[in-house]
Order: sequence, then C-alpha cells, then structure tokens
Amino acid sequence: MKPIERFEYPKELQEDFRKAKRLEWITIFYLLSTAALVMATMGNSQAMKTAWFEDILSLTPAISFLVASRVFHKAPNKNFPYGYHRVVSVAYLCSAVALFGVGAFLIFDSASTLVKQEHPTIGMKVIFGHQVWLGYLMMAVMVYGTIPALILGRMKLPLAEKLHEKNLYTDADMNKADWMTAAAAILGVAGIGMGWWWADSVAALIIAFDIIKDGYTNLKQAVFDIMDERPKTVNDQQDDPLLQEVKEVLERETWIKEHAFRMREEGHIYLGEGFVVPKQEQDLVDKIEQLTQKVEGLSWRIQEFVVMPVRELPLPNGQEGEE
Repeated sequence: MKPIERFEYPKELQEDFRKAKRLEWITIFYLLSTAALVMATMGNSQAMKTAWFEDILSLTPAISFLVASRVFHKAPNKNFPYGYHRVVSVAYLCSAVALFGVGAFLIFDSASTLVKQEHPTIGMKVIFGHQVWLGYLMMAVMVYGTIPALILGRMKLPLAEKLHEKNLYTDADMNKADWMTAAAAILGVAGIGMGWWWADSVAALIIAFDIIKDGYTNLKQAVFDIMDERPKTVNDQQDDPLLQEVKEVLERETWIKEHAFRMREEGHIYLGEGFVVPKQEQDLVDKIEQLTQKVEGLSWRIQEFVVMPVRELPLPNGQEGEE
C-alpha cells in the first residue's frame, strides 16, 4: 500500500488557492489599517471599543490560514507518517475560538455597560482650524470598516467551498462579523448623538448574539473534526455527499457480498477504509486494487482508501454499510 502522499491541490484548483492566499494578505493589511483608525477615533464609545477588539481578533483566521498553507503540503516523514494535513484542522480550531471569543466579549462588555448605565460621551476635534464632532469621524471610519469586509467575505465563500477549506469559510464568517459590528457602531454613535445613551451598547449587543452563534457552530465542528467525525460539508456542515458516492461504488461491485466503510477528515483530504466480504477469492488482489482506484478517483479529496477483505462483517455503531 502506498504511503500517505504529499498533498497538492489539483491543477484546476491551484489558482483558486493562490487567490485565497492573496485575499488573506489583503485582509490582514485591511484589518490593521481599520484597527489603527478605530483606535484613533474611538473616544468613549462602547461600540467603537468593541469594534477595535473585534478587528484585532479578526486577524486570527487569516494568519492561521497563511501559516497552515505553508505547512500542510510538507511530505510525510518518520515522525509524521500521515503528513501534516491535520494542521488545517488546527488552524480551523484557532479561527473558531477567535470568532466565538469575539461574540462572547461583545456580549459581556455591552451587557456590563447597560447594567452599569454608563453614559458615553463624544467630544469635538479640531481639524484644519474647525471644530468637528468626533462622531462624524467615527462613522466615517466604520463605513471604511464595513464595505471592504463585506466584499472580502463574499469573495472567500465560493473559494472555501471549492477548496474544502473550513478555516477560510470561518474567516468569511469573521468578515461578516466585521461589517456587522461596524454597522452596529455607526448606529450606536448616531444614537449617542441623539441623546440615547443606551443605543451604543444595545447595537453592539444585538450583533454579538449573531456572532457568537456562528462562533459556537464553527467551534463545535472544529472540535468534532479533530475527533474524527464523519466528513461534513464546508458551507452547512451536513454529511458530505461524497460519502454516498463511495457507498454506491461499493454497491456496484458484483464480487462483494457485504461491505462497510468509514472515512475521516484530515484537513482538506479524506482517508478511509472499506471492509468487504468477497463472494469468491479468485483474482482478489486485482479486484481490490481496481476498487481502490475507483473510490480514490471520485474526488481529489479522497487521498487514500484502503480495502480490507474480511470473512464476516461486524458493523460498529456509526459505520457505513449496506442498508
């Protein structure tokens, strides 16, 4: 049996992968510039403070993606005989923790401000000899923090699905959190200007619940991936349709009496084992090799599928088999 190979995306996805890396570099520089502008104008605004904190944590998915992209393609060795594919799952976990942390911080910080009934104030700033209400500058910065994040997030979603890159998908979720937080900050600052002291924190609190929901969903799936849960889709985290395709390939083999299989996710790729009860043992080795090639040929994601002939077929809980 061949060893786990060094992983490279198929040729038709190489440009998508390069595009994803370019988007992540753009995201990092954009978030750093946004964080600097927010810090310069935040004043006493609760929403602006949470927006700054959220921008800093938003760097985590982009950085972890770029780090993982320099590691997962390394060839297997004595210490890592399965290669470095699982570093992608580790990066996904880091991103999910960051997203969940943003939501949790926003809820705690905004709720605390409401309970304490803190009344934020927004002062004036002299620009070119004229006094300007600082709230206008805050809202201008938040507009800058909204539109690019919205565009970047939408550009990453189709790439994440093509590349089966859950970390990139989480980063798109983080970009959604960026523009939603910025939009909430605009509403909060406008509310302060109208004398509604609570608008600042309420706006941040409403957005926080949506962010923590996405964070929890991704965090749960990241942990399950590391625990070798059956492969899930990137976008809705449902059972991957590829599993049904594998089952259909096994069912079409007339020389197999019974079968069962299991698969696990290693970053971008799937590894699996099929257990078959052959009707006869004639030319068994050739049949197994052909079956392996058929299953692995279904998708670039299936890098290794081991077929094991057995005399009888116990079916552990959760293992795929004939109905």
